[in-house]
Amino acid sequence: MQEVSVIIPNFNGMAYLDGVLSGLECQTVRNFEVILVDNGSSDGSCAFVASSYPWVHMIELPENFGFCKAVNEGIKASRAPYVLLLNNDIEVTPDFIEEMLAAIRRHKKAFSCAARMIQFHDRDRLDDAGNYYCALGWAYARGKGKDIHTCEKEEKIFASCAGAAIYRRKIFEKIGYFDEEHFAYLEDVDIGYRAKLHGYRNLFCPTARVLHVGSGTSGSRYNLFKIRYSSRNNLYLIYKNMPLWQIILNFPLLFVGFTIKTVFFASKGFGKDYIKGMWNGIVISKENKEKKVRNVAHQRERCWKIQLELYKNIGKRFRSEKRK
Repeated sequence: MQEVSVIIPNFNGMAYLDGVLSGLECQTVRNFEVILVDNGSSDGSCAFVASSYPWVHMIELPENFGFCKAVNEGIKASRAPYVLLLNNDIEVTPDFIEEMLAAIRRHKKAFSCAARMIQFHDRDRLDDAGNYYCALGWAYARGKGKDIHTCEKEEKIFASCAGAAIYRRKIFEKIGYFDEEHFAYLEDVDIGYRAKLHGYRNLFCPTARVLHVGSGTSGSRYNLFKIRYSSRNNLYLIYKNMPLWQIILNFPLLFVGFTIKTVFFASKGFGKDYIKGMWNGIVISKENKEKKVRNVAHQRERCWKIQLELYKNIGKRFRSEKRK
């Protein structure tokens, strides 16, 4: 029986597929299946996988429905108790699946475990050691740009970066799948937040290592697509996961946080686009009221615990900048 279903979403990523799939062929364990979900690629990705890696199960979508739809299709088609999401621009070490599986098994209340992501083009630097969210409304990658020998402890994080993370499949059935309204960006923080509201944990596994190219599908670090979707999804994430009293409590800090971001992106020439994204976030929040997290057991108590974490994560964010 397969214990892990590895799910790889892909959109015009043929240049990267050999790297990720050849690494999966060399794993120290064999108890896994691989599902590649293609978002209507036009670069020959599917033909390449069919001819070079015929053992990969492919789901071919007719168009680009985004990251969330792709991984949801993969999760629903999976047959294993654990699902492991991998970006197409990832390369894994031989013991990667073994380490990820061991980590999530150690923690019965874990919804997810994130891998140690290392920068492909600068292998002495981390790319991601788990995602954090703070009361300023900022999501950030822990450890990004730091020396490779930092973040070496297994510990709790706010959410796992879905570019390389393992999840308990049955919990999706309880808390819901990735929200397809997100399309891409912050969907992993959203589902990690939702899991915490339901009493689950997200953890970082330092021994599971991957190399990450970064922006393999979406392009450069700052572009119109990323900025609009990130600001849009951030407001939507807040609306969905925070009750009204918590939004009011955080409003002064959220105002400061969004103002700083607006000024920053204006300096890059994207100020208007960031604001348009925020407006779109308000619109989709109104259109998706049924997705707001409500009536969860012990929700108020968990919201307060998360609130304290949101405050602490402000300090962690600025301390991490000083240490770079």
